[in-house]
Amino acid sequence: MHKLSRLAALLVAGAIVSAPALAAEKGKAFATVNGQPISQTVFNAFTAEQQAQGAPDSPELKDAIKEELVRREILAQEAKKKGLDKNPNIQGQIELAKQAVLIRAFLSDYVKAHPISEAQLKAEYELIKTNLGSTEYKSRHVLVEKEEDAKAIIAKLDKGEKFSELAKQSKDPGSKDKGGDLGWSSPAAYVKPFGEALTKLKKGEYTKTPVKSDFGYHVIQLEDSRPATPPPFDQVKPQLQQRASQQQIENLVKELRVKAKVD
Repeated sequence: MHKLSRLAALLVAGAIVSAPALAAEKGKAFATVNGQPISQTVFNAFTAEQQAQGAPDSPELKDAIKEELVRREILAQEAKKKGLDKNPNIQGQIELAKQAVLIRAFLSDYVKAHPISEAQLKAEYELIKTNLGSTEYKSRHVLVEKEEDAKAIIAKLDKGEKFSELAKQSKDPGSKDKGGDLGWSSPAAYVKPFGEALTKLKKGEYTKTPVKSDFGYHVIQLEDSRPATPPPFDQVKPQLQQRASQQQIENLVKELRVKAKVD
């Protein structure tokens, strides 16, 4: 249940993809365009990228890649004729692109050198199951801006008005048109005050006092509860692997950032 930075999420997306080793053929050209060679290494890199995305190795793929690289070289030459490669903004973008490739290569190497064990994934799975609890709840709510509005809704419920009708005034767009229905979920899926209030209700009851959260004031009704049935480990293992890799890279970045000297 860790909150990861956007940086870690983006970096791991590149890091967990296997980066095939490229042939050391930098000096060898596979094609020449207007006297300018395109190296075999560039061709190999582009081919590996396409195959990583599922393209089958075939003569047709090689022909398509050659044509694509030739077109790119023609356009790059035209850009240089216009002096665009001297533009500071363009130079900055080129440096960023080079940096991104190096980062992906470094992180790919790091993840391979520090594999996440099955035991680690199972431990995280058990922790998540514990945090989610053994019971899930089917509930409704009405969310309003002011406490007095929530109290007015509770008073109307006390008089017998239907929860589903009162939910139409909720400021929660995801549930207001469904009578406030939130479906089945664990209390841990909600903000803490909401989840705590939900677990104290009995079937059919609603909160007699407004429940305050960062979103406003809630009136909550419990419709039913049942034992939680989490998905089996093997079903969620890929998500756990992704999450563990993100956390691993987040920790690495934090460690390197602390050590870095920034003037």
